[in-house]
Amino acid sequence: MTNDINDHVPSRQRRRFPGISSRAYEHPADRSALVALRKLSGFDTVFKALSGLLPERSLRLLFLSDSVRVSDAQFAHLNSMLRDACYILDLEKVPPMYVTQNPQPNAMCIGLDEPIIVVTTGLVELLDEEEMRAVVGHEVGHALSGHSVYRTILLFLTNLALKVAWIPLGNVAIMAIVTALREWFRKSELSADRAGLLVGQDLKASMRGLMKIAGGNHLHEMNVDAFLEQAEEYESGGDLRDSVLKILNVLPRSHPFTTVRAAELKKWAESRDYQRIMDGHYPRRDEDADTSVTDSFRQSAASYADAVRTSKDPLMKLVGDIAGGTADLGGKLRDRFTGTGTRPSASDKAPGSEHGNRSGDGNGNGEANGSGRADGKPGQNDNGEG
Repeated sequence: MTNDINDHVPSRQRRRFPGISSRAYEHPADRSALVALRKLSGFDTVFKALSGLLPERSLRLLFLSDSVRVSDAQFAHLNSMLRDACYILDLEKVPPMYVTQNPQPNAMCIGLDEPIIVVTTGLVELLDEEEMRAVVGHEVGHALSGHSVYRTILLFLTNLALKVAWIPLGNVAIMAIVTALREWFRKSELSADRAGLLVGQDLKASMRGLMKIAGGNHLHEMNVDAFLEQAEEYESGGDLRDSVLKILNVLPRSHPFTTVRAAELKKWAESRDYQRIMDGHYPRRDEDADTSVTDSFRQSAASYADAVRTSKDPLMKLVGDIAGGTADLGGKLRDRFTGTGTRPSASDKAPGSEHGNRSGDGNGNGEANGSGRADGKPGQNDNGEG
C-alpha cells in the first residue's frame, strides 16, 4: 500500500530537493555499483522474476499480520516523519512502514517490487523526534537508491549459504558473493546516513542517534567529541595485527562500526559536496540514464585511493608505502607488525659495541591494545538502523 506525497507537507520547514538523484548523496563505491547495475538491460526484470524464490511475500505477510502498520491512526508521529522525508527527497510514493516488537534498536528497508520500511520498538523508544527523523530519512534514502532490492538478495543468499554448507565448495562460492555484497552494503549505509542528514538537516541529531545506538539511552553520560575521538583512535591505533583484527571483525557485518559512521558523516557534512546540495546544486533524477559507468568507477577507485593515502591505519599506511616504493620495506613490515618501532641505524651503535642499542621509543610505535574488538560486539552483522 502506498500514499501520495501531495496529501501532506513537512512537519516543519526544511530545504527540499525536487528531482534529486540518489547519486547526490551516495558514497562513490556505492554509486559506481548502482550505476553499473542500472545500465544492465533487463536487470530489474530478472531480479523481480526471482521474487517467487525470495521470502519477500512471506515477509510482507509476516509484518502485516504481526506488526503495527504506521498510519494516521497508528504511530502518527512516525507517519508524519515518513511523509516529510519523502517530500524532502521527492520520493514519488510513500513506502509502507511497520513497527515490530523487538528490544534491539534496528531498522531496515527491504523488498523487490516495492520497498517496505521496518523499525523496531527498541529504536522508537530509544530516539527522540529529531534523531528518529534522521533514521526515517536514512531508510527513505535506501528506498530512493534502490538498496532494498539488493538487501533482499543479500538476506536470501545469506540464508542459502547456511542451507548448502554441506555441499563441497557450494558454500564457498555463495559466501564469496555474500562477502562482496556486504562490502558494498557497508558503503550503502554511509550513503543512507547522508540521506538521513539531508532529511533531518541537523548534524547534532544524527550524531546523537548514532551515539545512542552504540551506548544506549544515556545521553547525559556521553559526549559527541569524545565519541568521535574513539573513531580516530580506532583508525590510527595499534599495529598490523590490530589492522588484521579490524578486517576480521568487520567482514561478517552488513553495517560499518558506529563510531566510523559518525566520523564519516561529520566529514561529509563539512564537505563542499554537502554544501552544494544544500545550495540547490545537485544531480537530477532525469539525468541518471546519461551517467557514465566508466566515470563512476573512476570516482570509486579515486575514493579508495584517497582513503588509503589519508588513512592512519597501520596496514593502510603500509599499502601506501608499497605503492610509493618505500625503501627498506622488509624492516618496515617487521616493525609495524611487531610494534617495535624503527630499526637501529649505524649511528645508533655505541663505539666498540658489537650490536649497538635499539633506538625505538620503548613503548613500540603503535602498541596493540590487545582487545581485538572494535565495538565490543564481534561478529554482529547489524548495529543500528539499516
